[in-house]
Formats: sequence, structure tokens, C-alpha cells
Amino acid sequence: MSTTAEPGLRERKKAATRQSLHDAAVRLATEHGLDRITVEAIADEAGVSRRTFSNYFGSKEEALMYGDFRRVHGLIEAVRARPAGERPWAALTAAAARFIIELGELDPQLVAQGRLLRTHPTLIAAQVQTFAAAERELAAEIATRLDEPDPRGVRARMTAATFLVVLRVSLNMWLDAPLGTGLSDITDEALANAGRGFA
Repeated sequence: MSTTAEPGLRERKKAATRQSLHDAAVRLATEHGLDRITVEAIADEAGVSRRTFSNYFGSKEEALMYGDFRRVHGLIEAVRARPAGERPWAALTAAAARFIIELGELDPQLVAQGRLLRTHPTLIAAQVQTFAAAERELAAEIATRLDEPDPRGVRARMTAATFLVVLRVSLNMWLDAPLGTGLSDITDEALANAGRGFA
């Protein structure tokens, strides 16, 4: 009986530690600037050892990007959950709408991280890696929904890349917009415009 419960508990503890390290990294980077914080400081803030930090993240940038990693993978799962016969861009658009609803109202931590991303080259590079991996996963899902030949996977990759660029641009516009501006309003308009070539 305990053998089935223990792995679940272990995974929940790991997830909690990973989230705690991410939260600590965001707090410290927001308060002091990315260049002034260290892995040791993040570990101390989260109440764990430097070795524990290394078990979860390879760098402070990776710890900071964990929120984006989770959100992107949540988005991919939302696409996979769409009806199998749904056209690719329609599935992506519907998944984005669900993603934004789950994101909720203006999240101070998300805004702080977004502003950090636009000012630190190392975080921009980490974000590029996160989105490159997501692009490949999304392209594989899109390929199953195409109703025309795509032997090299060009259309699937272009569709995935365009979709992720739309989300990134929409988020950046939202970060610059006046308080009270809805992310969904910007994203809906951007997806509608970009989707004309992928409908």
C-alpha cells in the first residue's frame, strides 16, 4: 500500500522544492538584480543547500526560467487536449485562450520576470532555449493535425514557431500596456492576424 503512495509524495516534494527555488530566484533577482545574486543566495533564500539547488537547476538563469518552462509545457498539454480533428491553428488558438484564463489577472511575479528577461542577455538566451524545445514539441502535435502532405515538417515547424512568436510578442506588449489592459485582448488580435496564413 505504501509503495504506491510514496512515489507520489516524493514527486510532490520535489515539485515543491523546485518551485521554492524558482520563487526565491525571482524574489532576489527582482530585489537586487540578476547580476548581484548567486546560486548560494538563492539556495539560502529557499532554505536548502547549494547541492540541493544543483539537483534541480544548472544555473540561476535556469531557476528563473522555470516558471516559463512550466507555463509553456502547460500550453503544450492544452493543445494536446484539443479534439483530434480540430485544425492546427484553431487548436492552438483555443489552447492559448485556456492558457490565458489559467494565467489569471496581472501576476506581479510574471511581470517582474518579464521585465528581467528583456534586460538580461543570459535570460534571453535561456528563454530562446525553452521556446526552441517547445517549438519541436508543438510541431509534432501540429503534424498530426495537418490534412496535407508536409514531408519535411516545414509547415508544422513554421506554424509552431509563428504561434510562439505571437505569444511572446503579445506578452511583451502586455507588459508595456497600461494597467488594466487584458492580455487576452492583445493575444486574440495577434493570433487572428497571424492565423490568416495558417487557418
